Amino acid sequence: MTDTAQRFFVSYAGPDRAWAEWVGWQLKRAGHQVELDRWNWRTGDDFVQKMNNALDEADAVVALFSRNYFASGRWTREEWSAIVAVRGRLVPVAIEPVADDDVPALLAGKLRGDLHGLDETAAVAALLEAVHGPNPPTGPVAFPGVPSADSTTEPEALRPRLPSSVGLPEVWNVRRRNPDFSGREGEMVHLRNGLLSGHQAVVQALHGMGGIGKTQIALEYAHRFASQYDIVWWIDAELADQLPVRYTELADRLGIAKSDAGTEANANALLQHLRTRHRWLLILDNAEQPDQIEFWLPEGPGHVLITSRNPDWHGIAHQSDLDVFTRNDSLAYFQARIPGITTEQADLLARDLGDLPLALAQAGGVLRSGMSLDRYRELLTTNTARLLEESDVRDYPAPLAATVNIAVARLTDDGHPDAAALLRLGAFLGPEPIPTAWLETVRPRLATIPGDPDDPMWLRNALQPLGRYGLARTDFDTLQIHRLTQAILRTQASPDLVPAIRDDVSAVLAAVNPGDPRSPADWAAWASLTAHLTTPHVTTTTTDRPELRPALSKAAHFLIRSGLPRAAHDLSAALHQAWSTDLGPDHPDTLMCAQYLGHASVSLGDYTKARPIIEDTFARRRRVLGEDHPDTLHSAHDASTTLGYVGEYGEALRMMEDVLARRRRVLGEDHPDTLASANNLAGTLGDLGEHAEARRMMEDVLARRRRVLGEDHPDTLTSASGLATILRNMGDYTEARPITEDTFARRRRVLGEDHPETLASASNIASILGELGQHLEALRKMEDLLARYRRVLGEDHPDTLTAANNLASTLRSLGEYTKARRMMEDVLARRRRVLGEDHPDTLSSANNLANTLHSLRLYREAVELLKDARARCIRVLGAKHPVTAQLTENLAVMLTAMGKTHEAQQLTGRKPNKGKRRFGRKRR
Repeated sequence: MTDTAQRFFVSYAGPDRAWAEWVGWQLKRAGHQVELDRWNWRTGDDFVQKMNNALDEADAVVALFSRNYFASGRWTREEWSAIVAVRGRLVPVAIEPVADDDVPALLAGKLRGDLHGLDETAAVAALLEAVHGPNPPTGPVAFPGVPSADSTTEPEALRPRLPSSVGLPEVWNVRRRNPDFSGREGEMVHLRNGLLSGHQAVVQALHGMGGIGKTQIALEYAHRFASQYDIVWWIDAELADQLPVRYTELADRLGIAKSDAGTEANANALLQHLRTRHRWLLILDNAEQPDQIEFWLPEGPGHVLITSRNPDWHGIAHQSDLDVFTRNDSLAYFQARIPGITTEQADLLARDLGDLPLALAQAGGVLRSGMSLDRYRELLTTNTARLLEESDVRDYPAPLAATVNIAVARLTDDGHPDAAALLRLGAFLGPEPIPTAWLETVRPRLATIPGDPDDPMWLRNALQPLGRYGLARTDFDTLQIHRLTQAILRTQASPDLVPAIRDDVSAVLAAVNPGDPRSPADWAAWASLTAHLTTPHVTTTTTDRPELRPALSKAAHFLIRSGLPRAAHDLSAALHQAWSTDLGPDHPDTLMCAQYLGHASVSLGDYTKARPIIEDTFARRRRVLGEDHPDTLHSAHDASTTLGYVGEYGEALRMMEDVLARRRRVLGEDHPDTLASANNLAGTLGDLGEHAEARRMMEDVLARRRRVLGEDHPDTLTSASGLATILRNMGDYTEARPITEDTFARRRRVLGEDHPETLASASNIASILGELGQHLEALRKMEDLLARYRRVLGEDHPDTLTAANNLASTLRSLGEYTKARRMMEDVLARRRRVLGEDHPDTLSSANNLANTLHSLRLYREAVELLKDARARCIRVLGAKHPVTAQLTENLAVMLTAMGKTHEAQQLTGRKPNKGKRRFGRKRR
């Protein structure tokens, strides 16, 4: 490699892609290696991470400064500081005038080149001077393995043009640019790369449902890359038989049309002419009939861009399936157009609108006209079709409701009754993908689908028109209808037909068998079914549809086990309220729903709310079903477990022993429910300080669960984690560590990174590191864990507070006493409010705060805190409990530090051990 040959990364804003191509081509021509598309900033990207990745792989980054590059919200001063001040390998080049106020102060005086307003020769010189310094090489430099883009070998038609050197193409009929266009940068790069992929005519087809923004992307592409074409011609191709007329208009504009020739002859003359021309772009907008369009597609070294709702362009064009906005693009769109909207508000609205670009544009127009956001969201639920009829969005030809209505009318007029019926059925399911296997399974029982139920091709014949008219997204094994299209269709459904459609929906959903809701292997299937079961227009009709009630209860169970307690709570609460009213509070389905409502409340950390629900369910089942019924025993198990969560270990132990004895007698020693009770009893023994007995029992449960359920079953991993916790409480950190690490690895693989049980294992590893004296590594892990807990479970969840408590203790171990004190005071206040004054975790926080106050030599405050905590611990756990003994020891240490040796010796009967001040309850 020569001294001047380098690896460059070109950083640019999406709208400046044409400039990036020109800069990249010139740098390659000078012998350098260049990357363009591996990093292109998009809404929501981490700028620092992306730029650091670029700098790791390149000698320098050439940044193309423009108004787009410094658009509001793209990055912060801190991000620029991290890149410019620390890394420094940035070559800023201006491609248009940028106001001083728009450029971060850190970049003042760093501009190396200004290409704006220069002709090509001067622009090339300015670019190379910016890259090489004031004495650039006089000719192309050699870079081993990189072919030079020499002007003598590269066809002129393939070279990028300097964007500022030309205006609009001489032949141009494209309407004005949409100033509100945003997002879609990934799609734009993909489209551009596709069109540049060949030397002969390249045909790209953008297809997707109505309102998804196909035309807007084509329009933006035409304007963004106008400088690279001599001819850009826009054709409304909805009526394929009118193409010769539109081609004749272009031929006339090019001066090759003959007045005495017919439109077909002039159209063919245009096709012949385009074979010999470079730098042309034809845009066929809204082309819906591939077989009729194919004959009129030109050949030659130019580009054809097709937009269509029809996905069937195989063998004719390279296809791009356009989806809705990403959520980040939706948020950016709203925040740029609706003053004052918060991220949370924008997120809720985008979710309601399904991120559909036309719907976002309509919503923005209505909200800017004075309607409140709450009122708009209410109308979107209660009067969807009427709301979506209103639109003043100039860049879309029709509002969404009209777009849907037109497509449905065409579907009906073209004679597809089976497709229309399937569309209506799909409108009453959820907006998530519908597995076509569900429909195939129950076809003979679907009363609203016409035709022969035994026809093996019925589904294919029904799905194809839905995709062709842009009413549904059809993949090889799923069907999906946008939520707003569904809402419009439900509004327009005949009231006489709705009951039959709902019957069919129930038949579809009741026939699905996703497997065991407790098994991670079946969670993907349960997630698919639950998405449809929990759709409001499904759940509100379940009372009189008993075939759906078992599936809904199991769906709540699945949500709990898969780590989604909030969704489980909301579902089970709504069902319990409805079923209690309509079926009665003692109905088996109502009681099963109550069981899962209690579970979900526990998983949310709301023990105060969970306890009465669980105890009421237990009382009802005992009265209705008897003491030893498996469901009664399940509720008894739940009630005993909840006593443990609220810190009433003694009563929990008594009840757990009774439940375990009954389950062993009724279900057998190795039944999964029996093992669950044995597991919890072992954990409670540990909470009561009976560590040796707890260990013996947990080892037995773990061995049985491994044999009965398997090594990776979540319940097996719960027992493994429980055993490691008992070992830690016994001080055997060396033996606990490999068990904890193995459990974490398995949970991460089986349950996922952010499942609460995975987080619990990660937290246990961090705690063991601290217990082994590796405080810095423990601190790093705990900081990450606390952020995850807050995001997954919320600020006040008991497990989040445990993570915060552990982090504060680690800070204290590192000598960060003031910081540790602030955090411990916050945790103590929250635990008092969430768990109560007497909960063992609250007492743990009081003890830890007292230890920190001792380190700060605030002995009087520490003693007052410990005296109160010790009195409560004696009352709750007893005077002989290990926790009480530790608090007593710590209090004696504090008193000794204050010079009250006699009082300290009265507490312990001996001289206090100054080395023992640590106490913290380990959670399972």
